[in-house]
Amino acid sequence: MDTSDPSAALSDPKRLYRTVEERRAIVEETLSPGASVSRVARRHDVNANQLFYWRKLYREGRLGTGQALLPVRISAKSVLEADKSTTSTAAGTIEIQVAKGLIRVSGEIDPVVLRLALEYLVP
Repeated sequence: MDTSDPSAALSDPKRLYRTVEERRAIVEETLSPGASVSRVARRHDVNANQLFYWRKLYREGRLGTGQALLPVRISAKSVLEADKSTTSTAAGTIEIQVAKGLIRVSGEIDPVVLRLALEYLVP
């Protein structure tokens, strides 16, 4: 390749530019149990070091745009219990699914502590 021609680098057929969605999908492949980062990288023709960097961005919540929304399910039972409660704390169980697993909060739940925990988990 002639390095004196600046347009030659742009036409390099080996260099692929991935969209954020493509990067996120490739990273999520590496998160499945038993997955090998090197094998996933080879399958998608990506350098393994580049894929490790994308994984770092993914863990930090920086691989994408906007803020991630968390799915919330409220059962009828919890709504009825909340109506009966007159205190600022409520007893129950909250399950929060995050990338690395499941967080379960049981018992009396202090809204301030829960808010702080969620702020720490979701950048």
